[in-house]
Amino acid sequence: MRIVIITDAWEPQVNGVVRTLKQTRQCLEQMGHEVHVITPQDFNTIPCPSYPSIRLAVLPGRRVKKLLDDLNANAVHIATEGPLGMAARRWCLRNKISFTTSYHTQFPEYVRLRAPIPLSWTYAWLRRFHGKAVRTLVPTRSQQQRLLERGFDHVEVWGRGVDTDIFTPDNPQPLDLPRPVLLNMGRVAIEKNIEAFLDLDVPGSKVVVGDGPDLDQLRQKYPDVLFTGARFGKELARYVAAADVFVFPSKTDTFGLVLLEAMACGVPVAAYPVTGPADVVQHGLTGSLSDDLGEAVRMAHHIDPAACIAYARKHNWQACSSVFAGYMVDNRQASNTEALSSET
Repeated sequence: MRIVIITDAWEPQVNGVVRTLKQTRQCLEQMGHEVHVITPQDFNTIPCPSYPSIRLAVLPGRRVKKLLDDLNANAVHIATEGPLGMAARRWCLRNKISFTTSYHTQFPEYVRLRAPIPLSWTYAWLRRFHGKAVRTLVPTRSQQQRLLERGFDHVEVWGRGVDTDIFTPDNPQPLDLPRPVLLNMGRVAIEKNIEAFLDLDVPGSKVVVGDGPDLDQLRQKYPDVLFTGARFGKELARYVAAADVFVFPSKTDTFGLVLLEAMACGVPVAAYPVTGPADVVQHGLTGSLSDDLGEAVRMAHHIDPAACIAYARKHNWQACSSVFAGYMVDNRQASNTEALSSET
């Protein structure tokens, strides 16, 4: 099957959306599918306001049309709601091509943190964007329920995995810091609620691994915290494996790949009981969930690392990608049905 994925999120961005799409493409190709990804790298771009590391394609409609015309895909998946996603959606609707979409981030909540735009306005726009899709894919059951309650239709779950060849408890990074070491990794940005972690009055040392628009500001504000900047691959895994507790303060993630990655390194999670952690963390077994983040950290110290590793190993990208491929088959069948209807 020839699958085309359109995404506004791609390298050099470092986030869960990019990792998910790259891992999915790799697994789909291993299954024998032909996968093409249309990304901002194929276009002229400008920096996203307030988030310059994100590049937005400028007037991509004509080139998106040519690419999609030439590729003649069996299935089209629109991964994001940015300029490329909107251009691909227009092409599909004009050509009566069925498509699927995915909902990776709680975009209305992110926008609300940066601008005084009511959540209802942004959700109304997103309902319109995703409303024509055969399926809208979300990473968890609780996110599915959130969107259904907001009036979305045809919402299905497409889970996430972890690369247990990279994320292991082996060879932790030597850290000359007082124990316990509390670590957070990911995008250093306001929507991640990192200051809820940095403000905790708990024993030990705090480490933040990652890059983002708020990194310099937080380094100045919290001089006692070790900010490593971005790390990748095995080096990233070594930092995670060196921690005693992985602290995840975000309240806006739809999943949080880093949760599984931490568990695969044998590090229990402390988080709020919200969408994402509530679906991924087994309270009392692989981590602790509490409205009091400090209490969650204290409870997580008693979690068995072996249980975390065993749980993470049950979540692999091959299984997740097989689910995705199944939705692409449904997409293809819908396109064939629509084509037959138009001919008759």
